Amino acid sequence: MPAAIRTRFLSAPVLLAIIALAVLLPAALAETAAAPTAVRSALAQSSAVQGAPDRTMVLSRVEVEPGAKLALHHHLGTQISHIEAGTLTYTVRRGSALVREGESDQQPRLVRTIKAGQTARIRPGQWLVEQPSDIHEAANRGRTPVVIYLATLLKTGAPPATPIASP
Repeated sequence: MPAAIRTRFLSAPVLLAIIALAVLLPAALAETAAAPTAVRSALAQSSAVQGAPDRTMVLSRVEVEPGAKLALHHHLGTQISHIEAGTLTYTVRRGSALVREGESDQQPRLVRTIKAGQTARIRPGQWLVEQPSDIHEAANRGRTPVVIYLATLLKTGAPPATPIASP
């Protein structure tokens, strides 16, 4: 067999392997990439809350990456959530949530009521109060992180959020 033909046959499998790697490798790497998450930082807390025995008050900051979802959950205490940046897509499954905006001690404006089965977008400067009976989930469907400041009065020892099995 002439050398030119042999070289052509030898390089074809190598060329096919290079093409296969170029096509398959990015897809394989994409599948192993970590899913977007939410990261909670406990900024301050106290277990010596006067008038609320067996309760711990916690101030937290949560950053929700674009594409991240917060699973169905509730809190074992009252929680106030203030959206600092980004837009949170918030769904109530049981209970309801009143979304407000403005300074809390200056007659804040009621923006909307989110009832069970409804979804709303909560924007920067808006806030809501969640009760232990409220079951909800949320997501960041935007392109920028959502930053949430939380003040929670939990039963001492309770986790920040308690997951609920989807029905």
